[in-house]
Amino acid sequence: MRFTRLPACLTACLTAVVLLAGCVRSDGQSAPAASPPPDPAVVQTTSGTVRGVVAPDHRLFADLPYAAPPVGPLRFADPQPPAPWPGVREATAFGPRCMQSLDGDIELGRQTDEDCLSLNVWTPPVQPSAQPRAVMVWIHGGAFVNGSGRIYDARRLAARGDIIVVTLNYRLGALGFLAHPALGPPGQVGNYGLADQQAALRWVRDNIAAFGGDPDRVTVAGESAGGMSVCDHLVSPGSRGLFSAAIIQSGPCTAQAALPVAQDRSLAYAADHGCPDPATAARCLRELPADRLRDPVWFYGIGDDQLSGPVTGSAALPADPVAAIGGPDAQRVPVLIGTTRDEFTLFVGLQYLREGKRYAPADYPRLLTTAFGPNARAVEERYPLSSYPDVPLAYSAAVTDAVFSCVGDRLARAVRDDPVYFYEFDDRAAPAPEPLKTLPFPVGASHSLELRYLFDVGPGLPLTPAQQKLADQMIDYWASFVKTQTPNESPNTDGQPQWDEFGDGNRVMSLRTDGSRMSGDFRATHQCDFWDGLP
Repeated sequence: MRFTRLPACLTACLTAVVLLAGCVRSDGQSAPAASPPPDPAVVQTTSGTVRGVVAPDHRLFADLPYAAPPVGPLRFADPQPPAPWPGVREATAFGPRCMQSLDGDIELGRQTDEDCLSLNVWTPPVQPSAQPRAVMVWIHGGAFVNGSGRIYDARRLAARGDIIVVTLNYRLGALGFLAHPALGPPGQVGNYGLADQQAALRWVRDNIAAFGGDPDRVTVAGESAGGMSVCDHLVSPGSRGLFSAAIIQSGPCTAQAALPVAQDRSLAYAADHGCPDPATAARCLRELPADRLRDPVWFYGIGDDQLSGPVTGSAALPADPVAAIGGPDAQRVPVLIGTTRDEFTLFVGLQYLREGKRYAPADYPRLLTTAFGPNARAVEERYPLSSYPDVPLAYSAAVTDAVFSCVGDRLARAVRDDPVYFYEFDDRAAPAPEPLKTLPFPVGASHSLELRYLFDVGPGLPLTPAQQKLADQMIDYWASFVKTQTPNESPNTDGQPQWDEFGDGNRVMSLRTDGSRMSGDFRATHQCDFWDGLP
């Protein structure tokens, strides 16, 4: 409803009438004074009262603990409920990031702590709502070794999309995923970071109504390692019933380590850190200073890049998600899934900048062998160096298709009996951090560059008018999916292209600045028939 400004005299008269009506009853007695309206900055959670920030375009409640500090005996253990607090907890500043490596950390370890299990709640501005708002729980990426929820400023996504956005921290690297057999019963080690995410989802179930959210309309979403986490939640027994829809952005969901591999590498990690005796390793690891455990434990390699992360064949994750998604043991929920057009150029670019790696034509067979083992010769024939300007772009094209694009296609086909919507982010002029602009090859629509279109991340990376229009369109699509489980129902999507379900025709929404459109040639472009046919 739209209100216009009243003339001053009429406003005064109406005010007097309201005051008189509230203060004098029909029997002439004075009425009790009306209670003051509730403070929109103050919310009661199950653990205590919090005071956040109220701004014209959003509310923010930061650094809300969803679990007890995972320190002392709770290191390498499943998260426990947070202790209640007295009074009002200030929730106006972000909490520390979880412990992570100092390599490439522009903050040099500042603002990191083992006591880090908190989340942030972003809501639209305070205004009447006909019903509780739908919720998106965002899991950050970073190879399971770095990143935090504080990076993702969601004020615009919440306000324009009229949804609530929750961003969170979870334990990373060795503290989050070390699978040493001494740390617990057989099959129940590792995956502490995944258990943290589940604890955050339970917190949302139990608390989000106090922020105006709907606990029955929760979408779990994430990008990169966060997208891979969403794949895990779709098949993890401990995640069942905690969400009603899922968004998987650039998730390398095949990059999971089996328990035997993770245990062997965890044993070696413990030995390298002064805890070689399995009989005393659990106590030894829990007594180490947290700084000694900043270095990640590596479980899985994608070419020259390494990941930590969840462990399959365990109690928390019994099956490989790619094999189990769509099956009887997986959650059957609507899914929005997608990739970027040039995923792997980011990783090759970072190798160039951070490690000084330069690739000559003679390096190409070795790179393919490292990435694809016995299939390297077949990959080289399918992606001949002569078809690309240089080695980085040829190598990136092969890994993009194998690890991201065609894995995404495979997942979409596995769940297409449920509503599934597939996209490809294809703005090859997307703004990238300044160092990437110095590379001798273009990164294009690389891994993570679509995040700037959904969140206020990357200061100093302005969007052009056409890119801003695409950003608005993407927010409308994402928010509509969160609210209605289809990207086509938001009031903001008027005039936008219809986003068809993936369906039997493998229909993919190509998100572009020159006009987003449905495409049917995704599999051909990324040579998915070839990749699906490899052993």
